[in-house]
Amino acid sequence: MESPDGVSRETSVLVIVLETSEVYILVSLSTRSDTQVINIDPTTGSLSYTGKLGHDLFNREEEALNYITDGSRLLCKNITHARALLGYAALGSFGLLLVATRLIRTIPLLPGGGCVYTVTESKWIKIQLQNPQSLGKGEHKNIQELAELDIDGKHYFCETRDITRPFPSAMTSQNPDDEFVWNAWFSKPFRDIGLPKHCVILLQGFAECRNFGNSGPGGIVALFARRSRLHPGTRYLARGLNACSSTGNEVECEQLVWSVQKSGESFPFSSYVWRRGTIPIWWGADLKFTSAEAEIYVSGQEPYRGSALYYQRLSRRYKAQRSDLTAVREKKTSLIPIICVNLLRNHEGKSETILVEHFKESIKYVKSTGKLPYTWIQLINYDWHATVKLKGEQQTIDGLWRLLKAPTVSIGFCEGNYYPSKQQLKECRGLFVSNSEIDGGFCLNSLQNGVIRFNCADSLDRTNAASFFGSLQVFVEQCKRLGFFLDRDSLSGFTSVNRFGEYSKYGVGSLPPGWEERRDAVTGKPFYIDHNTRTTTWEHPFQDKPWKRFDMSFDQFKSSTLLTPINQLADLFLLAGDIHATLYTGSKAMHSQILNIFNEDGGKFSTFSAAQNVKITLQRRYQNVLVDSSRQKQLEMFLGIRLFKHLPSVPVHPLKVLSRPSGCFLKPIPSLKPIESGSSSLLSFRKKDLIWVCPPAADVVELFIYLAEPCHVCQLLLTVAHGADDSSYPATVDVRTGCNLDGLKLVLEGACIPQCSNGTNLLISLTGRIDPEDLAVTGNSARLHAQENSYLPMLYDFEELEGELNFLTRIVALTFYPSVPGRTPLTIGEIEVLGVSLPWRDIFSKCGLGAKFIKTAGPKEHSSLIINQHEAFSNPFYDSLPKNNTAPSNGGLLKLSQQNIASHAVDLLTGDPVLSHSISLPEFSSTIEQTMPQSGSLDFFNSPTPDRLPSAEPTESLENFNNDHGDTKSYINIFKSFTSNKGRVLDFLQTLKLEIARLRLGISAAERDRALLAISIDPAMIDPNCLIDELYMAKLCNHADCLAILGQTAFEDKINASIGLEIQDNDELDFWNIGEVGDTCIGTKCEVRLEIQTFAKSTSTVSSKNLFVCAECERKACKFCCAGRGASLLTSRTYKDMKIYGSSSDQSGSSHGWQSDGTSAQPSSALGGVICKSCCDEVILAALYVDYLRVLAGLRRRTRADDASVKALSHVLGHDVSKTSNFWQDKECSTRQLKKLLNGEESLAEFPYASLLYTVETAVGSQPLISLLAPLGVGEQYSYWRAPPGSSTVEFSVVLGSLSDVSGVILVVSSCGYSTSDCPTVKVWASNKIHKDERSFMGKWDVRSLIASSPYLHGPEKSQNDSDIPRHMKFLFRNPVRCRIIWIELSLAKPGSSSYMKEDFDLLGFDGNPFAITRPNDCTVGEVASDACIHAKRLIVFGRSVKRENQDTSENSEFMKMKISLENSPQWGRFRVPIEAERLTFNDLVLELYISPTAPGLAGFRLDAFSVIRPRIAHSPFSSDVDLWDSSLTGLEDRYIYPAILYMQVSAIQVDDLTAQGYSALLPANAFKVCECITQIQWKEPRNYVSVGEYRLPEVKGGTPIYFDFPRPIQASRITFRLLGDVAAFRDDIPDQDDPNQKGLPLATGLSLSNRIKLYYYADPYELGKLASLSAV
Repeated sequence: MESPDGVSRETSVLVIVLETSEVYILVSLSTRSDTQVINIDPTTGSLSYTGKLGHDLFNREEEALNYITDGSRLLCKNITHARALLGYAALGSFGLLLVATRLIRTIPLLPGGGCVYTVTESKWIKIQLQNPQSLGKGEHKNIQELAELDIDGKHYFCETRDITRPFPSAMTSQNPDDEFVWNAWFSKPFRDIGLPKHCVILLQGFAECRNFGNSGPGGIVALFARRSRLHPGTRYLARGLNACSSTGNEVECEQLVWSVQKSGESFPFSSYVWRRGTIPIWWGADLKFTSAEAEIYVSGQEPYRGSALYYQRLSRRYKAQRSDLTAVREKKTSLIPIICVNLLRNHEGKSETILVEHFKESIKYVKSTGKLPYTWIQLINYDWHATVKLKGEQQTIDGLWRLLKAPTVSIGFCEGNYYPSKQQLKECRGLFVSNSEIDGGFCLNSLQNGVIRFNCADSLDRTNAASFFGSLQVFVEQCKRLGFFLDRDSLSGFTSVNRFGEYSKYGVGSLPPGWEERRDAVTGKPFYIDHNTRTTTWEHPFQDKPWKRFDMSFDQFKSSTLLTPINQLADLFLLAGDIHATLYTGSKAMHSQILNIFNEDGGKFSTFSAAQNVKITLQRRYQNVLVDSSRQKQLEMFLGIRLFKHLPSVPVHPLKVLSRPSGCFLKPIPSLKPIESGSSSLLSFRKKDLIWVCPPAADVVELFIYLAEPCHVCQLLLTVAHGADDSSYPATVDVRTGCNLDGLKLVLEGACIPQCSNGTNLLISLTGRIDPEDLAVTGNSARLHAQENSYLPMLYDFEELEGELNFLTRIVALTFYPSVPGRTPLTIGEIEVLGVSLPWRDIFSKCGLGAKFIKTAGPKEHSSLIINQHEAFSNPFYDSLPKNNTAPSNGGLLKLSQQNIASHAVDLLTGDPVLSHSISLPEFSSTIEQTMPQSGSLDFFNSPTPDRLPSAEPTESLENFNNDHGDTKSYINIFKSFTSNKGRVLDFLQTLKLEIARLRLGISAAERDRALLAISIDPAMIDPNCLIDELYMAKLCNHADCLAILGQTAFEDKINASIGLEIQDNDELDFWNIGEVGDTCIGTKCEVRLEIQTFAKSTSTVSSKNLFVCAECERKACKFCCAGRGASLLTSRTYKDMKIYGSSSDQSGSSHGWQSDGTSAQPSSALGGVICKSCCDEVILAALYVDYLRVLAGLRRRTRADDASVKALSHVLGHDVSKTSNFWQDKECSTRQLKKLLNGEESLAEFPYASLLYTVETAVGSQPLISLLAPLGVGEQYSYWRAPPGSSTVEFSVVLGSLSDVSGVILVVSSCGYSTSDCPTVKVWASNKIHKDERSFMGKWDVRSLIASSPYLHGPEKSQNDSDIPRHMKFLFRNPVRCRIIWIELSLAKPGSSSYMKEDFDLLGFDGNPFAITRPNDCTVGEVASDACIHAKRLIVFGRSVKRENQDTSENSEFMKMKISLENSPQWGRFRVPIEAERLTFNDLVLELYISPTAPGLAGFRLDAFSVIRPRIAHSPFSSDVDLWDSSLTGLEDRYIYPAILYMQVSAIQVDDLTAQGYSALLPANAFKVCECITQIQWKEPRNYVSVGEYRLPEVKGGTPIYFDFPRPIQASRITFRLLGDVAAFRDDIPDQDDPNQKGLPLATGLSLSNRIKLYYYADPYELGKLASLSAV
């Protein structure tokens, strides 16, 4: 097709894999004349594209290819030529790229332009990533299965037209109907980088056309079959309705007919749409091996739930006034007919009879609801198989036509004319359709109103046949109205000479006397009034009336109709039937011989069909039994649903590697191999195998990494690089991060780097800087009472420390320390910094995700988290949050007297209780009253309430602490309300409620601990993780984890169910139904009456007075007495019900779930029923609290991330970011202005690619400092940056986006202009290093002299046109200089100096009085000359960027010697220390090794890395989420905000002293290497239990051996290893997450220390001889 530039070409895709394993995608679209290069990050798999000309944007494909390969094709490992991009996904350790390598133009040219392609050959390109993130075996298997998904021949697309809606669609191709887009998830990475058109919109189904006509232009018939994605799956896993209110195998079919004309001519067209699918009720089928047919069953409870929504979706889509069309006049509302043609067997003894009866009842039910007042639903039952068997095929067709005549005529079809010129549309009298992608437009004379829907059991064979014969009658009528008469007695070529006349008259003659033709106000269809009889009819009164073939018998139809077009249409249906049967059953369609009934050779098909049907039956049985579950999983992963089950650890948003070029080192590091370009090769993936060797004298190596973009740093990835001796790699590292050099903050200190094999990737998770005060009060080390070994925070992290989140981090400083300083040269490998950056390009252009940022950038009030963030907090089912879910304000708190808390007082120095009685922990048992003793107004159950404690005044320290912490004071008051009775201690449920109240108030764990310590309360005593035993903990955690999975499933179904509908959830009960403090039962109207004895002076009842009926006891219950709706998901376990209810199934939306155990279960699970708290199991109620607590903790993390992003935005654009018209200027206008300024050169210092190296003091009320580098056109027009009035000199150190040849600097003048008092002197330096003494001076300019020659720079700015170049001053260098850093100094002369006095007399000034005081700007009235300040609008550095940095590969003699020494084998080797015995305790997280006294000294231990995963989903979703994949504003996942870190604590029992003299002489050169002579050391009593060390474990691929040396050699009889840290965050592969009754704690068995640790000592392998090979570690 023609591109906008007039260049005709087809889309071309090249996938280039280089020898370095780098992958690039070159895309040359047919709609553009240039080529884009998309880079796939080799570490994380994220896509990157900047749109910079010469970098990833080129004029021709050949230029792009030469740039990538450096002009040599020898660098290419593989080149894949493709025709279209179909999708991409980064899946942990793999990237999957799907491309179409062969296409067929199945519809070469649609009316109005556009070609439909069918994918006939595709290719999955599996990219191995360097990401060390662990993937489970199950995840590996699922990724492999996804890469085997066959899409060939079953998917199609159109690059330039929307074909997801009935033709013609008024929407563009980039606004498709989500119901029919199958690669929405796979195309998301391309949308995220601003290239949405580069990945096509893929539809599943069939699209093909046929030409008919023997002479003349002829006609074209096209058949579209769009398969819905709302209920994906295979035959026995996707039937009937699901939670999305969609049916299995749901297909929208469209028959489009138009005439072929010469280019530039108008022509008519018509379109007819129908639907096919399974019966829209809740039903399923069990496949029995012993029977030929499956057992059909219908849900026992609410089988018609969702049926009304299904018909509502159809009604909205097929009403005459479609939402995507624009009407030119008002039209009255008409009934929308939905005709259901049911083809099931309907005779006694047939298994399908039950479905027929329920189908009838479902329609009655839908009508009784009154939800579809303008929809008319009619059911037509027609037993296809029985009629064929009884009457034969021909009479079966006759009967079908008789039944379809009335509804088909009533519904009609869409018809109109296409006009190649939009000018012709002005005369359109109907509806007009036009958009930017249509050449011309469409004028619609009539619309289809309603739809006919066909179904059988599977929507396959019978459905395909019946829909063909139904659409055949429409096809004949379509041809007739277009002028193609198919009568055998018509002209040769079956065309009519008057086919371009007015087709709306349906005939060739005039009306009889007394007749009148009018048009329907809704559809535009003509109808006829007989004034003689006062009747109306749709049919033309003449003999040659419309739809006349409906009245013919089959023989009459066949004998009077030209059969060539009919057989061509039948051929399309045969192909479409095979496609849908293959997608649903894995085999071709059966009983298709009837479609060849008009063919002269039809008898041959009948003979062949019987044998073919038997073969297909066997194929389907094999597919259904053995393959369907795998295909189901493939479809779900391809659609991006149920990823939390199939790929639980895979991130939705992969991190970016921001340290790669154009990232660089700001400071060169010492090296034995000098390289011209500095040490930046350590940041390049192309130097993955590089070993950087530092001199032996370098005891500490410090690196300053400048990131390519500002980001929040999440991880540090180190590639181990060394010679034969692995001890040359650093042993520890410190990490500091900051926005600039003078703002670096320590975020990680002394992180251990284990020794491991060359090339190993070590991933070190980073948190933001943690306040030292928070560290002092929160964390295991700060607890007043040491926790027992059995403590595990399985419910949630009670002591979560919150690190600073900063999305403007630009510099990462790394300090490496060797294991033995000065012994051997230090070696370093590739260094990668991973993080999350904001979409700055979209933000500056205010499009895409950037518009979302701007919308949320306004001022926020953070008085309490729950008020601001949770007001609409709900659940996966409903959007509305109970309005009483707000934090109690100071005025709304319970008015409690201050209670004596002496019973909780402890000595803060010793941790001992002050009084004789201390806090006791309750013991849980099987009964709810014993397990959870209740007290307070929030309690669920009745329990005796102890007497109240005497009141006491709060301590002075608490009052002082709460002066500035109102929320903390509210928290303390809530805490006292729970402990207000004498002798009462907080039970488990109360501690959960207290934590929920804390999170609602927006209080961090550190703030909580400080508040509690201020009143002498140990925070550890209210940790819910400590208050229950292990058995109950295991049961509760399993239920909470299962609830999270079911909640996520329900959330996905809710999102998908909203497609095509406007669903408003008004249910007051949310997923958890956790009320606020003080809620209680409403009283007498509630029959459950969950009475509680309140101890407060005032209580509150729930705000809602509505009553609910419990699905179990059928009693009426108030909101307070009802469990959350999430409880119903955990109560029903009936196999058949769970199999057909998609929101709770095991594998998918309608997959097989739990096996039936023969017991009856609550039917309310997937039905949204209500269960009262009395009928709900107590562990389920507790699970709701735990899940809600996890949700609030997760929401707090997301809120912190969102606030940090808004803060970053304000630091770049100022706090006045708004939607005012003058803040965001036209992008095209600003681009034109910049081009004029640059005069053909590049802007080299534009944020976010450039930044400032040091901070500069900024005046109050000024624009932010970084706004000086923001793109033109962003920000308030009259705003600018200015220094404080007292500053006479400022210096900007600008780090350019890449190494560049700089030609000069442009200073864009502020809106206030310059006067004689604030004209600065400008000095510029250039450098590649951060040291000022090494920079080169480029020049000095006096702005005062420029003002004299350029008067327009003086005074305030006048209004300018968009085309005007902003006022500026250009400072040109004599010669371009290659550099990375530009230093710009602006200085003012000091008042009183001679230069200042000279400058103050401006003889060329515009003021009448040369001595008059000039105001520097219009906003500082009254400022005098002495208050003049330095100010500027923008700083622009221009020149040419260096496309490729040349790498020097020369090697000097010194480096060659060092290289040889590195390849030499080390003198000492590791050898295994024999173990006498070992013991595992504490769920295999503690390992004790018993060592013989004669064993050699221990030098360290080897650890085989854990094979575990950290699931992405840990709780139910937030109700604020409205998208499956873009739930958060920043894309920063919880795992990166609060990473899970493991530690290995090592302790030993060893001798007190070593008496062997000369011990130091026995040690080898390396202090860690101890030879066998250490065994001569004598033991001396007594023994002591000492701590050896605590090692922070980096993340590596599972099974990788890593070695840790002890700080010194030890001689021990027993050594203990304890695995500490966030062990509860990890899981084993893909667990059985749907079984809440599994036994044991949900700890990953992959964390077991069994057979994972080996002790070693160092020795000379030559001295050990043969034993060396046997005992090497």
